[in-house]
Amino acid sequence: MRFGTKMMIVFTVMLAIAFSIGGSALITTSTGNALAQTQDAAASSHRLILYALSAVSGAAHAGGGGQGAEYDELVEAISRLEAQGGHNWISLRLSDDEGIIYVARGSAASGNNLSSNFESIHGLFSRNLVRNVSSDQSAMLTFRSEDGIYLLQIAGQFDFGSRTLYLESLYDLSHVFVGRQYQQAIYRQLFIVIIALGAALSWLLSFWMTSPLRKLSRVTRTIASGDLSCRAAMSGRDEIGVLAADFNNMTDRLEQNINEMKDTMRRQEEFMGGFAHELKTPLTSIIGYADLLRGHELSSTDKQEAANYIFMEGRRLEVLSLKLLDLIVLKKRDFTFLPISIARIVDDAARLVRPILKKRNVRLTYDCDSGVCMIEPDLFMSLLLNLIDNARKAIDGEGLISIRSRTAGGVCEIRLTDDGRGIPEDELNKIKDAFYRVDKSRSRVQGGVGLGLRLCDEIAALHGGEISFESELDKGTTVIIRLNEES
Repeated sequence: MRFGTKMMIVFTVMLAIAFSIGGSALITTSTGNALAQTQDAAASSHRLILYALSAVSGAAHAGGGGQGAEYDELVEAISRLEAQGGHNWISLRLSDDEGIIYVARGSAASGNNLSSNFESIHGLFSRNLVRNVSSDQSAMLTFRSEDGIYLLQIAGQFDFGSRTLYLESLYDLSHVFVGRQYQQAIYRQLFIVIIALGAALSWLLSFWMTSPLRKLSRVTRTIASGDLSCRAAMSGRDEIGVLAADFNNMTDRLEQNINEMKDTMRRQEEFMGGFAHELKTPLTSIIGYADLLRGHELSSTDKQEAANYIFMEGRRLEVLSLKLLDLIVLKKRDFTFLPISIARIVDDAARLVRPILKKRNVRLTYDCDSGVCMIEPDLFMSLLLNLIDNARKAIDGEGLISIRSRTAGGVCEIRLTDDGRGIPEDELNKIKDAFYRVDKSRSRVQGGVGLGLRLCDEIAALHGGEISFESELDKGTTVIIRLNEES
């Protein structure tokens, strides 16, 4: 069941309970007040009649009449009351301890289903009520007749000489209970209307109150489908507004974590690609010198030199792999920088790649001044080897690669030029992107993965420098590295 439906049911039930309690209390209070007023009026009427009969009784005794004549005067007085009409009692009954003296039928009986004969009216009275009458207080009884009429019987006593007489009056209470039934009928109709309106209003209210939750649910489904940029609309400062704000904060954090995971995976991929890329040059040198040792008779000096190259390249490969891990995956920047001559490190790079270039009929020349820069040797060597290797791949057949460095004004500029195929102008701003290759088919054949220049850019940035490119199709490319000179 939907939350809005539950809210509607709860509101409707609460409204029904409140209206039921309020309506019942109102009807009960109204009926009680009407009944009390009717009883008070009946009691007042009964007292007046009782006082009148007491006066007649006193006058009869003062005149010295006999008992039978005295009763006749009381009966005559009641008969006169009966004949007058306009009174609110149904019947009066006069009795003593020996039995009934007289029963009178009032005008109020004409509006009821009561017959006018003596036996019928006499049968409505309860004889037991007179037993509860005291000398100073009347007795009262409310009951329902067999005809379904609600009646009020009041009994009082007065002295008649040495005897005690009882006056009982009967009043109709039906109008009070008929009014209650009418109120109940109106209440039932109002109850149906109020509950229907309340249910409709509570549905609208619950729909309005749960609208932010439905929007939040749609946003949740959108995010679950992969769109992490979607956010919940925050409106108000209530609990739902706070929930939307917390949800957005959670989504921001989730998006950040996922982006960090993606970035970590990307850097791991770059490391694997960069590491594989960096393996080629030292492994080629190691394999070349090992093949030289295996297949040729060399002097002890040459053997020592070849073994030294193999050892140094193996150590450099070991150190380089750890530094690449720190640079690409861990994003470390606290490397140790040393003041090193650019001419020296270019010479070391040239000696490493010369066997590879010789097989491809590519010449390497370099002209470097005596400038010194603060560099990390292994990483900067990797930068030079990557650029030389890229230049080699850009040359079809015989070619020339030249390296020239000049230091002036505190800036060391290294220019590496080849006479290869060149790079289209619209590709120059993309070549440093990870995995981007200008000539994809040729790069696959030559073993490229598109990470060399991305790695070179990282290393140059680590040194506080930058790499730029100048190229012309079919004439070659120049890579320009600018570094700060040793301070």
